[in-house]
Amino acid sequence: MIIKMDRSNMKNFSKPNESFAVSERIIPTFKNNVWKYTVEKLSKPYFKKYEDEEVDTSYIEEQEKAVFFYYVENNCIGRIKICSNWNGYALIEDIAVSKEYRKNGVGTALLNKAMEWAKENNFCGLMLETQDINVSACHFYANNQFVIGAVDTMLYSNFPTANEVAIFWYYKF
Repeated sequence: MIIKMDRSNMKNFSKPNESFAVSERIIPTFKNNVWKYTVEKLSKPYFKKYEDEEVDTSYIEEQEKAVFFYYVENNCIGRIKICSNWNGYALIEDIAVSKEYRKNGVGTALLNKAMEWAKENNFCGLMLETQDINVSACHFYANNQFVIGAVDTMLYSNFPTANEVAIFWYYKF
């Protein structure tokens, strides 16, 4: 069951944010106006966890923002956070699924909900950014017909994650 975040369920916002194993990275290439990628194994695997965000009530109050939760038996096991972006796309700011539910269709269901929301709000498509070290996410987006639109090697240059490359994915309606 997918439910939009409201004041009664906003306490579930950080529940699905869990670590993931990093053992590979995406190597994007741009040729003939098309982005493609290969996968490279890392010599030293590690775990990564994104920082928990504070819940933002503007995602309840504003029309051009939304958070949707995925529940199994009243337990929040996934979320997707989306908003209007300046370029006419709906920006997926975050998507997270609890470890034990990954690769079971939860992410796809949340992505479909984001597409439904974006179409209802007259956006031209969806976009998002992830990192080259989040290989399973990159495969997930590619398998859901997203395409790489840009790669940014400087986005994280002032942070401890300076070795990561930002990859921007797009899905046009």
